[in-house]
Amino acid sequence: MGRRLLGMLAAVAMMACALPAMAQEQPKTGGTLKVRINSDIRATDGLNRDANTDTVLHQIFETLVGYRADLTVGPALAEAWKISDDGKTYTFTLRDGAVFHNGDAVTSADVKWNWTRRMDPANQWFCIPRFDGSEGLKVEAVDTPDPRTVVFKLNAPNALFLAQLASVQCNGWVASPKNVGADGKWIADSAIGSGPFKLKEWVKGQYIDLQRFDAYKPLKEASSAMAGSRQAYVDDVRFMIIPDTAAAETALFAGEIDVLPGLESARVEEAKSRGMTVLSMPGLSWTAILLQTKDPLLSNVKIREAMAHAIDINQIAAARTNGVAAGDPSAVAQASSFFDNDFLKWPDYDPAKAKALLDEAGYKGEPIKIQTNTRYQGMYENAVLMQAMLTAAGFNAQLDVLDWAAQLDNYLAGKFQVQSFGYSARLDPSLMYGTILGDKATDPTAQWDSKDAIALYTKSMATTDPEQRKALFKQLHEMMIKDVPILGLYYEPSIDAVSPKVKGYSVWPAENTRTWGVWKTE
Repeated sequence: MGRRLLGMLAAVAMMACALPAMAQEQPKTGGTLKVRINSDIRATDGLNRDANTDTVLHQIFETLVGYRADLTVGPALAEAWKISDDGKTYTFTLRDGAVFHNGDAVTSADVKWNWTRRMDPANQWFCIPRFDGSEGLKVEAVDTPDPRTVVFKLNAPNALFLAQLASVQCNGWVASPKNVGADGKWIADSAIGSGPFKLKEWVKGQYIDLQRFDAYKPLKEASSAMAGSRQAYVDDVRFMIIPDTAAAETALFAGEIDVLPGLESARVEEAKSRGMTVLSMPGLSWTAILLQTKDPLLSNVKIREAMAHAIDINQIAAARTNGVAAGDPSAVAQASSFFDNDFLKWPDYDPAKAKALLDEAGYKGEPIKIQTNTRYQGMYENAVLMQAMLTAAGFNAQLDVLDWAAQLDNYLAGKFQVQSFGYSARLDPSLMYGTILGDKATDPTAQWDSKDAIALYTKSMATTDPEQRKALFKQLHEMMIKDVPILGLYYEPSIDAVSPKVKGYSVWPAENTRTWGVWKTE
């Protein structure tokens, strides 16, 4: 492990910044775009999800609104919307000519049907608390005055309503009601959406094939990340499941895949030397160490404080990203407009102080098990580095290497002591705080169970004033320093490598691959 750490720290840290989008040429249609994902999708209902599932399903389904590359919210399935003067009523106009893959027109009744289904507690949509009043925002009614108009009525003005609708992770997209059988359950592997691609074939454990939906009518607004035009050019998209990182690189260099999302920082120069195009920008996906504060040992805040002092987050960030990213312990990314150096405050790296805190806590060498996996190389290497640092500070730290599916299931059930983990991008700090905050008694995925913190988070959504929101985020970070409910490490840079035959491809801070607007020269 020591040689690995030294090797990563000694790796070349220089990386030329690529333009966020590749040079534009005249688009051409046809061909198959092959994209690597490192694990299979979990389902097609949008409820049983992970990052790969989100990426694939957002090619098939559409949310009402989506994020632009500059992190503002733009049109998607809804071509326009109006907000009432009191800020409590949002009236959306559906895109003219929008149809599902089975030929049915998309109507406001379909939007309401999806909303009702999502908000049914029986379906266990993890985003229900964001809309039922638990976190301040409550959708009180959804009206459908005509087939192309849908009206959402809120309990109060809210700065994040559109952002929540656009959330990639929430999968609040609109699906055909015919995805559900007579028994009210989602038909296994059904995926009738309204997006630019439709599901062609899913060979589990191998690939997911999508086919261009020729009846799709894109918006006139230029494409930008998840908003605007979703004009598809390739005939087919194949998401190829390649778990091993080295095998994925080999496949890219051999022309077996066209797009390799999430290229390791240390491999950038090698990819360029092989003729690949490398695109990069600062990211918003937060890499963190999860702490189960209900655990008998970790319920002691002194133990958690000792862990914070034992871990050098800057060393881990430099090692893992080849010097591209710095340590960032807060839920406010350096790519965010709300960021300043106050969000870098954190207990100093001080192994001696960690040992002293362990003595104060009466620590007797009880084992601390760090769950990780080898599917995500970063999670595994972060766990290895963390284990070494904790051991040096007097902890009895042990690795518990699981397969990714088992680790994710443990996360969802709260069954862990410590986990090496990563959150996919949330494009507003309130969304990231909303992901980690909650009542552990009802939401096992909540990492920070604090009524005071939840109250501040709720206020951050209720106000639209940027300075007030930033002040609230700073208060939240100060509380996090005291509570240490999670150990933030760094934000993954967004780095993708693509074949020189691929044109129109772009990266953005949220990282999710988009296959519309992309074509191949041959």
